[in-house]
Amino acid sequence: MMDEKIIYVGNKPLMNYVLAVVTQINENTNSVILKARGKAISRAVDVAEIVRNRFIPDCVVDNIEISTDEVENEDGSKLNVSVIAIKLSND
Repeated sequence: MMDEKIIYVGNKPLMNYVLAVVTQINENTNSVILKARGKAISRAVDVAEIVRNRFIPDCVVDNIEISTDEVENEDGSKLNVSVIAIKLSND
């Protein structure tokens, strides 16, 4: 489990994250975890699919975890945000 790298997916261009995943896997890392919250969840799924379909065909989705984070707005109110963690492995 120590070779797992976590890549946090946000608002950067899609290919930035794809490149980060491909780079990590090519550096002999067994697995990479893509983490995203809220609207970035669809981007994380897109990154995983692009890596699997275009760049590393041997790459598999090992695990997908979903959860909810509670974040605080500027006005102090609490807001629930969905979270996804996609584990990609290249065995």
